[in-house]
Amino acid sequence: MWLSPEEVLLAGALWVSERANPFFVLQRRRGHGRGGGLSGLLVGTLDVVLDSSARVAPYRILLQTADSQIYWNIACGSSRKEITQHWDWLESNLLQTISIFDNDEDVITFVKGKISGIIAEENKLKQAEEEEDSGKFREAELKMRKLFGMPEEEKLVNYYSCSYWKGRVPRQGWLYLSINHLCFYSFLLGKEVTLVVQWTDVTQLDKNATLLFPESIRVSTRSTEHFFSMFLNINDTFKLMEQLANIAMRQLLDNEGFAADRSLPKPCKTLKNVSALKRDLDARAKNERYRAMFRLTQDERLDGHTDCTLWTPFAKMHVVGQLFISNNYICFNSREEDLCQLIIPLREVSIVEKADSSSVLPCPVSISTKNKMNFLFANLKDRDFLVQRISDFLQRTPESTWGDTNPLSLIGQAGSPGLPSSSAGSDSVQRGRHYHPALPTASQGLLQLYQSDAPEDLGPKAMKEKMKEESWNIHFSEFGRGVCMYRTPRTRELVLNGIPERLRGELWLLFSGAQNEMATHPGYYGDLVDQAMGLCSLATEEIERDLHRSMPEHRAFQNEMGIAALRRVLTAYAHRNPGIGYCQAMNIVTSVLLLYCTEEEAFWLLVALCERMLPDYYNTRVVGALVDQGVFEELTRAFLPVLYEHMQDLGVISTISLSWFLTLFLSVMPFDSAVLLVDCFFYEGIKVTFQVALAVLSDNMVALLSCSDEGEAMTILGRYLDNVVNKQTVAPPIPHLHALLTSGDEPPPEIDVFDLIKSSYEKFGSLRSDVIEQMRFKQRLKVIQSLEDTAKRSVVRAMMTESAFSIEELEELYCLFKSKHIMSCYWGSSSSAADRHDPSLPYLEQYRIDPVQFAQLFDALGPWLCGGHTPALAARLFRLLDNNKDGLINFKEFITGLSGMYHGDMTEKLKLLYKLHLPPALCPEEAESALEATHFFTDDLRQDSSFLPDLDLLGQQEVTSGEEGREGGGGDGEERKEEKVKDYRYYLRMWAKEKEPKRETIKNLPKMNQEQFIELCKTLYNMFSEEPLEQELYHAIATVASLLLHIGEVGKKFTNNGNGSKKPAAAPAAAAEPDEEEWSGEGASGESQVCRALAEAQLEMPAQQASDDEAKDDTSVSSYSMVSSGSLQCEDIADDTVLIGGEQRRGSVLDVDWSITFEQVLASLLTEPALVDYFEKKRDIHGKMAACKAQRAVERQVSSSSDHELAQNSV
Repeated sequence: MWLSPEEVLLAGALWVSERANPFFVLQRRRGHGRGGGLSGLLVGTLDVVLDSSARVAPYRILLQTADSQIYWNIACGSSRKEITQHWDWLESNLLQTISIFDNDEDVITFVKGKISGIIAEENKLKQAEEEEDSGKFREAELKMRKLFGMPEEEKLVNYYSCSYWKGRVPRQGWLYLSINHLCFYSFLLGKEVTLVVQWTDVTQLDKNATLLFPESIRVSTRSTEHFFSMFLNINDTFKLMEQLANIAMRQLLDNEGFAADRSLPKPCKTLKNVSALKRDLDARAKNERYRAMFRLTQDERLDGHTDCTLWTPFAKMHVVGQLFISNNYICFNSREEDLCQLIIPLREVSIVEKADSSSVLPCPVSISTKNKMNFLFANLKDRDFLVQRISDFLQRTPESTWGDTNPLSLIGQAGSPGLPSSSAGSDSVQRGRHYHPALPTASQGLLQLYQSDAPEDLGPKAMKEKMKEESWNIHFSEFGRGVCMYRTPRTRELVLNGIPERLRGELWLLFSGAQNEMATHPGYYGDLVDQAMGLCSLATEEIERDLHRSMPEHRAFQNEMGIAALRRVLTAYAHRNPGIGYCQAMNIVTSVLLLYCTEEEAFWLLVALCERMLPDYYNTRVVGALVDQGVFEELTRAFLPVLYEHMQDLGVISTISLSWFLTLFLSVMPFDSAVLLVDCFFYEGIKVTFQVALAVLSDNMVALLSCSDEGEAMTILGRYLDNVVNKQTVAPPIPHLHALLTSGDEPPPEIDVFDLIKSSYEKFGSLRSDVIEQMRFKQRLKVIQSLEDTAKRSVVRAMMTESAFSIEELEELYCLFKSKHIMSCYWGSSSSAADRHDPSLPYLEQYRIDPVQFAQLFDALGPWLCGGHTPALAARLFRLLDNNKDGLINFKEFITGLSGMYHGDMTEKLKLLYKLHLPPALCPEEAESALEATHFFTDDLRQDSSFLPDLDLLGQQEVTSGEEGREGGGGDGEERKEEKVKDYRYYLRMWAKEKEPKRETIKNLPKMNQEQFIELCKTLYNMFSEEPLEQELYHAIATVASLLLHIGEVGKKFTNNGNGSKKPAAAPAAAAEPDEEEWSGEGASGESQVCRALAEAQLEMPAQQASDDEAKDDTSVSSYSMVSSGSLQCEDIADDTVLIGGEQRRGSVLDVDWSITFEQVLASLLTEPALVDYFEKKRDIHGKMAACKAQRAVERQVSSSSDHELAQNSV
């Protein structure tokens, strides 16, 4: 690459000059390439340890003048080829020009200007992200790609100097962290260490400090552990590694590759050694923390934050904290945890203005909202910029029709579909839709609907409820109501005391952040319902099955109104998020939401639960719940170590906790009690669930420690939870089915749910959300990798009966197959990842690869390698295995093809090879290219030949239908019609017959025509190029080809005699060019075609004839003459004759009557022992699989290495 000219004082230090002229010197770094001795080893070691830029560019070009001792570095290169291109350009374009200059200063000025112009032109063509990266960072990225063989699609995120521990010996080097790989390189005194680990293989990441490994990072995979230490800033490195591992786990879970954020604002200046991707990942981490802190939507991006103070009118004081600005919100969080939090949607802001500064209130900004609330922020460092930024966002904010009032009063507007508001005229149209404002559940929750006709209760519980409502009303008047409400410790206190039933839906929406989404998507739910209802899918079938299992004890779901509302909400969500669709337990949670909320509110609460508050809980593998189950076990070990040890022996923690987390205790606790935990959950998040679960175990510790088996422990916990009661509820008690079924003779004591909540905060209130997120990350690695192992075992068990590979071989092949699929997600593919991965399918069919990936695997693993002919053979095998013709094959189809090549007997192998040269494996274009007949055959002939397979199939169908007609009872149409009406068993038999696997025999295989036969000969000829008995095999295939040609000619005679009517149709085409027929005797034309095809196949092997010297080698000539002058009895074909073979082939006419059967091919091959031995030989796949492994650590002694050796060894 060209460099901005830099002065070099000592041109000879550490460098060796290789080329020179009066103005330029090409130099090579000592220690690179051949030779170098001890000085070379020392220089190479220094380059690695000090991260010298010369490591990346071992070659350079210097500008020199005769009178000056100063040199100018103008170009560098990572390979000899690259630097030679620059050198040649200088010699051809500049050398002659600058030789006429008289002054050396003019030479230097001219060359510097020219090089700077080239660099400026190159920079215009570079991509935006490359322009953002510093030159030093781009050098490191180039070095990474060269060392580890990475393509350009693999982007480096950051690199660090560190030590990699090999046993007890640290190797100082450089750790490269890319989007998909962790790589390490070290070169110390001739010893080179190269390590590549895919992030998708990482099972555990730990930061620890021991005597052996002082403050190190441990990276664990299924088979090994790697330790890295001596980082300059280990915390930053570890955070980045966590992020990259998390992205990889998301890729395994959702099968989506990493997409860089193109909208990321450019930095004011190029940051040293910080890539655009690193900035992107840092921004993502900040965005995730910001969204989690304020429960904002997934598309919200933090623009910036600053320290400030907020005037709190309720406390008459200034609260110190941070102000956050994003594209739709202004948020504040106090420095003291939970002291004050504020969320102001920009859609609610009416005025933003700078207030008067004073010594008490410096640099204040006042923000007013549409519902007359005013917020005063002060101590802002850059007030003018902040106000301008907020104003810019306000201009982009669409005008909202919503006011920040009680959403219950506006549900008619929010729930209505996004149609023009024209009162009476559109009302009838809306009533024709599945969801419209006239529905009872569109304006009220089910509980309110069923209690509206009940007489007013004036008992003590009702009075307690009214007092709670009054407490909240006082809170609203003091702290505000709606999204802009101040959230303080007083708010939490009211939530822990229980939210009144009338306010529950409103506050759930507020605390979960669902109200913001609902306000910004008016009409979305109604449109979604109309799109989704009536569609049939696996999710809708499961929803219908579970509808009547959703709180059947509650009267709201004992009639069609409640069931219909539940159906609409679940179906709409399944349509919105097909990745989740529907999962069991969603029906229980949604039914509770519908009791207190309208349909639309329940829908947006479900969105908040599934997509933000309980991530990955409700997908097909309930990954999120399994992750939190692992976190719960870790918390149990930390807080209740004695109980943890005992329950681990019983294996009960994992059994009991899954339903607790999936349904938020709603399925295991009386409804009136569990709903209070849901109140706390929407305010505090998942930490409440962990606290209560730990409190339940703590309360039952004595009883659990005395348990001797899992069943006893589950009974104790089940009965405890059944008797957690809410003594303050005003609703009539709802019988808890689990309690009714498990109650014994002696009822256990009741536990007040408020006491349980209070106890959980007293004992385990120290839990922090950020700590839980950290624990979730560790558990996510374990859970997802465990699920992947389960999938692998399931696939291997399923394939054991269908292939001859061993368990170990199948496991390794599955890993390679999946790795190829995953690699294509981030290194590009002809089809999208979503098309090639469907989590709803069985494990055996989930991962699929396209033709490009299959060709790579075939080339690496296949036993039939045919040199330059291999890609064509791989494409044919792919088409043969692709049963549903969707351009993708799954693991089962892949193993079917591979097993046939490796473990089939000779007949099976030959059958597979035979079918690879018939449609659909052999496409018509390949057959035509084999004969080069495109310009020589008439349209009629081509049409006839292309329809031959179809005619064969048609004939088979006619025979089949005739046989079925005879079975059906003669040829009488009426009898057949009667049978169709009355005999349903006939259809059952036919269906059973279709389901039976059809056993293919050699007699079922169609005949092979002349085009296909020539392609088969080419394939066989190419297969033997690397065999020890190459000459014998060539001779044998020549003999077999000649024999089969004669067999085909003899068969043609019988065909023509038996079908005389077909001959006149083919005669005109055959006689089209009678004067050009050069061959006499039967089969001469066919033999000449085969002969030339084989000669052409010989020319298609670049591995054998890579150079002119090799082309003249005696072995190549002898093997060629063996085919051309053997038993085929055709004239000798010299090299030049082959090159102009088109003229000789002009007389070759497609013989449509010529054909052979598989039995004839098999019988002919059996006459040649060399071919029999070749196809009966057992092939070993272990060596090929070992060479195909994606990651490995290699340690080797390197005294000297060329560019080619370095590129080959650094994998």
